[in-house]
Amino acid sequence: MKPHITKLGTIDCDLVETTPVVFRGRLYRFESVRPGYAGNRTGASYFRFVDHESGDPGTPFAAGYHLGNVMVDEDRLFVTGTNIWDGERVDMFVSRDMEHWDAWNALDLPGYGIFNTSLCRGSDGYILMFEVGRPPEIAGIRFTARFAVSPDLRHWDLTPPECTYSKDRYTAPHCLRYLNGHYYNFYLEAVNGEYEQHVVRSRDLVQWDSSPLNPVLRASEDDRQVASPCLSPDQKERIRTARNVNNSDIDFCEYEGQLIINYSWGNQQGVEHLAEGRFNGTLTEFLTGWFPDEGVTIG
Repeated sequence: MKPHITKLGTIDCDLVETTPVVFRGRLYRFESVRPGYAGNRTGASYFRFVDHESGDPGTPFAAGYHLGNVMVDEDRLFVTGTNIWDGERVDMFVSRDMEHWDAWNALDLPGYGIFNTSLCRGSDGYILMFEVGRPPEIAGIRFTARFAVSPDLRHWDLTPPECTYSKDRYTAPHCLRYLNGHYYNFYLEAVNGEYEQHVVRSRDLVQWDSSPLNPVLRASEDDRQVASPCLSPDQKERIRTARNVNNSDIDFCEYEGQLIINYSWGNQQGVEHLAEGRFNGTLTEFLTGWFPDEGVTIG
């Protein structure tokens, strides 16, 4: 049976790249805040953590950075982000307390155009998935997943060029996880003018199997539910009437026996909304549930 995601509804407007994360037993939402966000008074992009229970935002950091993502490892937060949109660098910010941050460069790839990132622990070290739009010989049809590996989260090496998904069509990557020998790539697939969240998995980052139960998420009227008491009347009207052809930018974490899920919906052209969902089960059940047997098709 297909893993069931319950859509709870919209919690904010003009937020896209977010990651639910558990840090020291407490649930947070990492947010990549864009310059045009209504609550952003700085005129620049930045990152922050929001306490999931109280809704209180933490101290902004990484001013000017974009398209962030976060992983918790050994009681530390590791945040990746690009220094400019469609840029050549991925930098990392590291903290034990959400207040004091160390930073270093992870990737510097002249000629590349880098967008979303996702970081996880793999079979032997760490894996960084990053979205590329150029150069054409690397990206193919933009946007495409490429990968880098590290033993220590400081020193990174690109994987061989055949480690990619997928150069033949639009397959914008969003979320990478590793479990029991498989890498799971949750990515955006363009289908008949709409954009759906799909998942593929691989043992070697070269050959990929597509879930027979795709899509993971697709646009629906459930996205328009209002799930936050902080939304204004104008925002509620926008949510009610906005064009919706997109469920994208999924990310999730396990918390108290269920998956907390964030995703974006909207017109895929700048009018976007942040929504939340739940999967009643563990991360292992969610990942393996998309591949109920080995008879999957190559994506």
